[in-house]
Amino acid sequence: METIISAMKQGRTSLGIEFGSTRIKAVLLGENLEIIEIGIFDWENQLEKGIWTYRLEDVWEGLQGCYADLAAKVKEKYGVALTTIGSIGISGMMHGYMAFDKHDQILVPFRTWRNTMTEEASKELTDLLGYQIPQRWSIAHLYQAILNNEEHVGEIVTLTTLAGYVHWMLTGEKVLGVGEASGMFPIDCNTKDYYEQMIQTFDAKISSNNYAWKIRDILPKVLVAGEKAGSLTSKGAILLDRSGALQEGILFSPPEGDAGTGMVATNSIRVRSGNVSAGTSVFAMIVLEKELKKVYSEIDLVTTPEGNLVGMVHCNNCTSDLNAWVNLFKEFAESFGMNVDMNQLFSVLYQKSLEADPACNGLLNYNYFSGEHITGLDSGRPLFVRSASADFNLANFMRTQIYSSLASLKIGLDILLKEEQVSVDTILGHGGFFKTKGVGQKMLAAAIEAPVSVMDSASEGGAYGSAILAAYAQNHGRSLSEYLDQVVFANQKSETLEPSQRDVDGFAEFMKRYQKGIEIEKAATIYFEEQ
Repeated sequence: METIISAMKQGRTSLGIEFGSTRIKAVLLGENLEIIEIGIFDWENQLEKGIWTYRLEDVWEGLQGCYADLAAKVKEKYGVALTTIGSIGISGMMHGYMAFDKHDQILVPFRTWRNTMTEEASKELTDLLGYQIPQRWSIAHLYQAILNNEEHVGEIVTLTTLAGYVHWMLTGEKVLGVGEASGMFPIDCNTKDYYEQMIQTFDAKISSNNYAWKIRDILPKVLVAGEKAGSLTSKGAILLDRSGALQEGILFSPPEGDAGTGMVATNSIRVRSGNVSAGTSVFAMIVLEKELKKVYSEIDLVTTPEGNLVGMVHCNNCTSDLNAWVNLFKEFAESFGMNVDMNQLFSVLYQKSLEADPACNGLLNYNYFSGEHITGLDSGRPLFVRSASADFNLANFMRTQIYSSLASLKIGLDILLKEEQVSVDTILGHGGFFKTKGVGQKMLAAAIEAPVSVMDSASEGGAYGSAILAAYAQNHGRSLSEYLDQVVFANQKSETLEPSQRDVDGFAEFMKRYQKGIEIEKAATIYFEEQ
């Protein structure tokens, strides 16, 4: 206790703050990288005029609420007011579109990763650059706005992501970590910067529009892990801590996206390592030994926070539908006057799935709250289907929900692991999906037909990874991969589950039914759009 108090008073700490899809989380680490305390603020996106967005006032209310929760917990537990921190790292939902004018005012509402309205731009840019440009990437959103002749484009001075925006407001620096930057515009892993030839190709493509800017002018500067990315300004200190206790001058690490911080949180930045982050969305990251043989629409190429090439499978939908069903069971229990603990309810239902038929016995589910590019859907409708003869019980139902959360991911990973023969030594799972011990882990192992490990810190996810990157920026003296191996995870405990052949065969049988039934989901999107 005395050691932790001393570290906090003297600023021998690091803080990671991550803007997740449904929760903003702050993780404060001590000088030995132990978790001192966690702050939380729940928030939710809105669908406004057909666009998934978060209002800027919600960003700041959420950041301040999250930090205040952390500070209050620290004060209560340790009797210390947080006045300084060794370093801070900001992370956020990857990519999307935030465009600002010369007065630093946002030009159009924040367009998040969840939107699937940039298909035309995505296809044109992929062909133009010879590089897969996903719909959620910032450059796809920008080019779609150009194709749509949106008036605001000519006024753009700054283009950034959520992590980049928050970092900019707190420090005054328009920068991004290389991993997050690789989702704005393709990165050359040799230079750790935007591909210069692609920059020139894009500028030439839009030259007839006669904008006052070139693409490099409006993109953030690219930094790699360990570089100093500015410090907390007096204005930023008030934006973060409304109490006024926090002092300016605190060092910041380069802001990263949740993909990069997830890799750090699971020690998955070395070649042939990989991780799966599963929450509202789900994505897998595998650090590649070499470039892929061809361009795949299902596979994104991004980088680690050090700038090494990563094959990424990203799916918009993971646990939102599953969570909705669990809330329904909660409402049912409360109707009988029961006081339901959500953590216990999730655990009981997850554990129940272990009793199920490995192929779910005729049950089928599509968890699409939004579109899913891997299965060719621009919009989604949550959908549960069963045959009349199916064994419709709770165990099979819950296993179907969990399988559905991983099904789209499996389609993309099969391309990497089977078609491209990408070698991977270890896959680590993290995020809320893995919180119930052994269940999500077991299902993922069946899906990818490979061992899956989960660390003790798995459920803390990217906020923990962001705090580690902040600590690394203070005084590292070695590569990030060495820092993670030798300092952060030297004594970290993890558990590994091998896939059982019975589960592998069951998931494969489920996937045959799942892919055949995509036509049902497509019909549902048409039907509900017409109502």
